[in-house]
Amino acid sequence: MRLGVVGFASGDPRVVTADELRKAVKLGVTSVCYHGSGEILGEITSSDCDRANDLYDDLGLELAQFGIGYGECLFDPDKTVRDKVVQTICRGIEVGRSLRAHNVLIRTGSLNPSGSYDPTPENHGPGSLEMLINTLTRIAEKADKEGMTVVVETHALTIMGSPEINKQVIDEVGSAQLRVVMDFVNHFQSLEQVYNSTERLNHIFEVMGSISTVAHVKDISLAPGFVLHMNEEVPGSGVLDLVTALRCWEELHPGGYMLVEHLPEEKIPIAVQNVRQIAAKAGVSIV
Repeated sequence: MRLGVVGFASGDPRVVTADELRKAVKLGVTSVCYHGSGEILGEITSSDCDRANDLYDDLGLELAQFGIGYGECLFDPDKTVRDKVVQTICRGIEVGRSLRAHNVLIRTGSLNPSGSYDPTPENHGPGSLEMLINTLTRIAEKADKEGMTVVVETHALTIMGSPEINKQVIDEVGSAQLRVVMDFVNHFQSLEQVYNSTERLNHIFEVMGSISTVAHVKDISLAPGFVLHMNEEVPGSGVLDLVTALRCWEELHPGGYMLVEHLPEEKIPIAVQNVRQIAAKAGVSIV
């Protein structure tokens, strides 16, 4: 497998610096990824992308994932909202291609106005999944045209809340350029699954492995409280069987990228170090 990070670099390829990228190079990773705001995508030129690509080439780095930032929901009942977000994503696909990204990352969004990953019963109402598939089909058409892989970040609290739904959606869209992120932490739904993480991880990889092209590596910790609280954790500092996760990923996608993400800069080095130790225990080589 290969190891990268989401962090260090600015979300704007026009201002990414060699000094930022060297922070990751010192850790021995080969990809530095970031999320770009949809609001700036129209301003980014081919020259801007060439400059960023030159920096990556000089330091021996790749862009495994370019995230597109937006707040709209892909299955919003308002067609004008859907048209706007499709336009943003299509431009992001073009920018991702120019940046030589392996994958462009998107999200489904939510009908809860408080956030793209905030739940609401409306996300699961009649017609929502069909509307989502329709929008993703439009996005896949652009991805096919540009030869760019688009990956959907899915989560237990979203409309694509389980490995089974993920597989159903990808199969119904029917494009090899539309995949999902193997973010296995996002698909633990109960205390039982966390305490039996080997079984759950094997199931997640069995269902989602063939429709994933990039993975995120994180852990889970459990916090006390009256209801269940599952928090993302630095890899190796939680309770998941990450040895199994790394083995499953390597078996499915030899040489595929796993990305450390959602951490402040000061925690990224220990996360990378822990992943290397877990990989060694799993018998997985990081190249």
